[in-house]
Amino acid sequence: MNFPVNLGLIVFLAICAVPTAARALPPANLLVKAEATPPTHADVPYGNQPRQVLDFWQAHSDRPTPLVFYVHGGGWQNQDKTDIDDHLNVRAFLDAGISVATVNYRFLEDADDAHIVPPIQWPLHDAQRALQFLRTKAGAWHLDTSRIGASGVSAGGGTVLWLALHPDMADLASADPLARESTHFHCVGVKAPVVSLDPQQVREWIPNAIFGAHAFGFADLTRAASFQPFYDTREKYRADIRRYSPDEFVSKDAPPIFVEFPNQDKPPVPGEPQTDPNHSAISGLMLKRKLATFGVSMELQYPGAPDTRHANMQAYLTELLSRDTASAK
Repeated sequence: MNFPVNLGLIVFLAICAVPTAARALPPANLLVKAEATPPTHADVPYGNQPRQVLDFWQAHSDRPTPLVFYVHGGGWQNQDKTDIDDHLNVRAFLDAGISVATVNYRFLEDADDAHIVPPIQWPLHDAQRALQFLRTKAGAWHLDTSRIGASGVSAGGGTVLWLALHPDMADLASADPLARESTHFHCVGVKAPVVSLDPQQVREWIPNAIFGAHAFGFADLTRAASFQPFYDTREKYRADIRRYSPDEFVSKDAPPIFVEFPNQDKPPVPGEPQTDPNHSAISGLMLKRKLATFGVSMELQYPGAPDTRHANMQAYLTELLSRDTASAK
């Protein structure tokens, strides 16, 4: 279902950007970069490739702990699992009794070199396998697998949304014990995520958007010239778009979701392009509207946003994963 951007939407966002006392939120002090906390287990392999590794921090508790599962950003072509410290406060999670994992994955370039079509499947399925691996460590690492919260930024946020919205990918008939594990999340808190990889849909939402072509084998994501050929040949890639675009899997079974866009510092102006179209809060609003058609609520945060209870994804994940601690298995 497509929701084209129109003047009504722009006016809605503009109105929402006007701050009022009623919309005041607690200080977002958790956004300050924290000093890195050494992981309990570093560079743990979940596959046999060099980038298929993760770091894990164990929270101290007399009962199995919730887990934050983090996927880094970088357009699926750069950055590293250590960027968790730029976006989340690991120590604060540990102090709240919540364990944390952050994962590396193979990049689009690795998939291109191996002639994988489309290349996007490698980073997405690596994150899936990392999640399933963590579930196999529930006993050894004292984890409550019914309370895993997903988090990620930009492309990593898109990966997390794809996993969270997709029907459970556990293959109970598989000979691989990892593949038999669930991919379900208890909740999701992401920052400036990729919501859609459909070029037509994205251009209807954000007319100057240029992100996504590289996920299907086109050139540099930062160049509009790379996006246009993808847009022009969309039908050729439609089946793969349906497989790997997060919003293709929106349903009534979606877990609770929080999405923040901290850099959306002014509302769109009619006739003027977005300053950062690849991280526009419009995509978050489109996801919220689509979820609403299935009766699923989503908390959307951007500067001046209405009806937002949490300052950031850290606060959201901490609250939802800390609920019902006394009754946790």
